[in-house]
Amino acid sequence: MTQLNLFGGSRQSLIDDASGAVVFMPDWLEAPTAAAWFATLLADMPWRGGRRVMYEREVDVPRLRAHFAGADPALHPVLREAIARVSQAMGAPFNSVGLNLYRDQHDSVAPHNDKLADLVRDQPIVLLSLGATRRMTIRAKRVPRRVLHVDLAAGSLLLMDWTSQLHYDHGIPKQHDAVGPRISIAFRVRPGH
Repeated sequence: MTQLNLFGGSRQSLIDDASGAVVFMPDWLEAPTAAAWFATLLADMPWRGGRRVMYEREVDVPRLRAHFAGADPALHPVLREAIARVSQAMGAPFNSVGLNLYRDQHDSVAPHNDKLADLVRDQPIVLLSLGATRRMTIRAKRVPRRVLHVDLAAGSLLLMDWTSQLHYDHGIPKQHDAVGPRISIAFRVRPGH
């Protein structure tokens, strides 16, 4: 697993075995910074929708997205600071930043794993949450079907190592109760970026 250089805050090892490692840091980013980053990114990002084929029909992607290369000279200053802080803390050379905007309880992402062919082997995937708290479900792909539920609050950080993508799916389900907007920033190391 990647060597972590945490700046304080608590750390919870959710999975740490041959199937991979998942580490949760509920208070990684201080609350005022998390609130400021959320407000700025919500207003400034070129959010876009999309359509994709799911279950044999074309549907709207149930969230808005934005994506940037970490070395992009036009990278927003908030994202530049975020990638620098996360890279330093995690000891990984993140070069790709993907954002998802979950506008309300109806937005979601289906259970999935990151496509490993698009990632540098043995580098982690890190998710930084801003805005409203949403629950992530992490589910083993094989029996016994271990299931974890993690409440991702503003300022929380979730690290999933490369190996965990072979054995677990993760997703953000729709909710019944009303919830405000949430931004998830995903940091990855991609080849050739």
